[in-house]
Amino acid sequence: MLKKNHKKNIYEKIEKDSEGFLKKSTDWNINLAKEIAKKEKIILKDDHWKVIHFIRRFYFEFNITPSMRMLITSIEKEIGREKSNSIYLFKLFPEGPAKQASKIAGVPKPSQCL
Repeated sequence: MLKKNHKKNIYEKIEKDSEGFLKKSTDWNINLAKEIAKKEKIILKDDHWKVIHFIRRFYFEFNITPSMRMLITSIEKEIGREKSNSIYLFKLFPEGPAKQASKIAGVPKPSQCL
């Protein structure tokens, strides 16, 4: 029972900025992503994970969090052409795909987000 409680509220113990984005992307893990998603009122499904993992790979490869435009043009291979559009991505991440998915992915807020 203690272990379960220890796994919960990981997010509360990790250093974040004023908007709740992790200050260190290396603190991220799958359990933390699930906890952040729950706080964001998102139930993570397969396509959510594809976007989350894509954003993490993009960030670590290019040292930048993808903007919405970058996300749409780059994610087609991950989720398919019919889903790589803003309408579908907003269904997955209603508060803004680039911003909300980046938060769950544990990377900084995209610089072009308000």
